[in-house]
Amino acid sequence: MSFSSDSSTSSPAALDWKFSQVFGDKLPGEDVRDIDAISAIEFDKNGDHLAVGDRGGRVVIFQESGGKDDLLQFTPRNELERLDSVILKHPTFQYKTEFQSHEPEFDYLKSVEIEEKINKVRWCAASTGSLHILSSNDKTVKLWKVKDRQVKRVKEMDMNQPISSENSLLAEKSFINGQKSYFGNGHSLEWTENKGNGVSSNNGVYNKIACLEEASVSRCRRVYAHAHDFSINSISVNSDWETFLSGDDLRINLWNLEISNQCFNIIDMKPLNMEDLIEVITAVEFHPSHCNLLAYSSSRGFIRLVDMRKSALCDHSAMILKDEEFHGQKSFFTEIIASITDMKFANDGRHILSRDFMNLKLWDMHMDSGPVATIKIHENLRPKLADLYNNDAIFDKFECCVAKDHLNFATGSYSNILRVFSHGNGTEGVTIEASRNPNRKPHGQTTSRPRRSSLSNLARGFYRQGDNRNAENNEFSYDFNSKLLHLAWHPTTNLIACAAGSSLLMYHA
Repeated sequence: MSFSSDSSTSSPAALDWKFSQVFGDKLPGEDVRDIDAISAIEFDKNGDHLAVGDRGGRVVIFQESGGKDDLLQFTPRNELERLDSVILKHPTFQYKTEFQSHEPEFDYLKSVEIEEKINKVRWCAASTGSLHILSSNDKTVKLWKVKDRQVKRVKEMDMNQPISSENSLLAEKSFINGQKSYFGNGHSLEWTENKGNGVSSNNGVYNKIACLEEASVSRCRRVYAHAHDFSINSISVNSDWETFLSGDDLRINLWNLEISNQCFNIIDMKPLNMEDLIEVITAVEFHPSHCNLLAYSSSRGFIRLVDMRKSALCDHSAMILKDEEFHGQKSFFTEIIASITDMKFANDGRHILSRDFMNLKLWDMHMDSGPVATIKIHENLRPKLADLYNNDAIFDKFECCVAKDHLNFATGSYSNILRVFSHGNGTEGVTIEASRNPNRKPHGQTTSRPRRSSLSNLARGFYRQGDNRNAENNEFSYDFNSKLLHLAWHPTTNLIACAAGSSLLMYHA
């Protein structure tokens, strides 16, 4: 890896990353079911909740449970008494609830199966103590409402258990006389007649306890369907909290959260003749503060900025960001590795972070001549692009995330590697293996998986070179079957959540 920068921004202090938490940690040798693999991660605006989607169509929500006090945990008490500095904390999370968002479906018109896999999750504005979240599979976006309620649970007591003489005396004085016994926590013992099964006990009555318990109830409020012919790859909620975007390979639609039966097609890249297709849409994102601005990336490595105030149809971009130096180099794999797999706006609204197969790039919206920083992630794999093409690894879609200060950012790699970088400090960044023991050396092995065709692959020259079929794969140092694709940065502090298979791991600095 190497780091190049064209910006004079002051260098941030180096961050010391430590393991924080893990959910769904598997045992050594335990096989991970494909439906349990995590496919989407997203923090809400304040960082109080974390949503995780998986390939089985489920959405799991975690909520903040307070912070770990690092100094209290690792510093002796006599030293703590002499400390005058403020004790820093980092947030920790606990399981809140989960629900089945999508089910497998079958499109009878096209005779294709629609997977239940969750492609994206995005938080909406919370109201009246409820959480609202958008989730999407390949064809349908759903709006879910999650609310905490007190649920009444009724449990029957076993009247056949032996009781002491003191308990028998209490029963004679209160329960058998038809009275109720109330306790300090507000629960009561209720007695009802049993007339259905012919079994009775103590004057023909049964004891039931009514308990109030806190529970999260999930309900689907809206279903936004039948608007995409190709697989949805992006959803983005506007800063006005009233509209959102959904994008597939060729179209971007604008929705109102309260209207599910119609949307506006603002971008359509489908040519009259599909043989003329040269690029597809890979990601779309609203500007974090200006509700009229959006950006979308393409398989040719371009980022287009659009102002919706100029035209109802946004086919003509306000600005195109592209790496002129990169596009000057042509090779068989140029178009494939140039495809942007993920894109994120920084909180300042001026910078954009993008990820393609080989690089992380930081863009300045005020400079369209090229990225202000380029971080080479997989440069050591460049001689092996033919082998990566044969085993389909070259089509893996790695995500990226950016910190609140827009000077630190992260992405994933093979062997479940997490890589964190700071813009302008001239270092190689921090490399962490996503596990309980981050310093453990990863073991490399090469595996292949079945090839899946998609419109994105067709637009990137989806064909195979016959002279590379017998290339040696054992020279790779990565485990291509273990890849860290999905991750998210906490919006207010230095905490990264990332997915390694079915495990959700968190690291703090």
